[in-house]
Amino acid sequence: MPPGVRLMQKVSSTRAFAKIAPHFIPAMDRAVHRLTRGKVMLSAQMLPGVILTAKGAKSGQPRTTPLACMPEEAAGTWILIGSNFGRPGHPAWTGNLLKHPDAEVSWQGKDIAVRARLLAGEERAEAWQAVLRFWPPYATYQARIEREIRLFRLERR
Repeated sequence: MPPGVRLMQKVSSTRAFAKIAPHFIPAMDRAVHRLTRGKVMLSAQMLPGVILTAKGAKSGQPRTTPLACMPEEAAGTWILIGSNFGRPGHPAWTGNLLKHPDAEVSWQGKDIAVRARLLAGEERAEAWQAVLRFWPPYATYQARIEREIRLFRLERR
């Protein structure tokens, strides 16, 4: 494990981080991603990340959201985790994907058309275990809230 990762896992598990992070991490990621023409996301220094562009559930307008993800390199897919930093409501982007599963991600400077699929049952249980091995603080987020964290698998179209 690279230096500082264990400390970042501890910090990201705190309630203070859950209150502050949603306000500055996405804005910082959007700005740096735009300035580097899609090549850099600062939060990806902690976790791999994508910029998701999906139609808004109500408006139908494109919505762009920087998100941490768990790449599934062997399959060429990604798992998106709707943790909302352990806050009560589902993040808006999850509702967008439920209504409009065809989306696009910017991954390592490339724009890729994807289709999102909400995971359920055994498939979700297996993915959740992989997610917890990948980034253990997700267990803290889940313990804090009553809703089940949504997991989506993004597959290339």
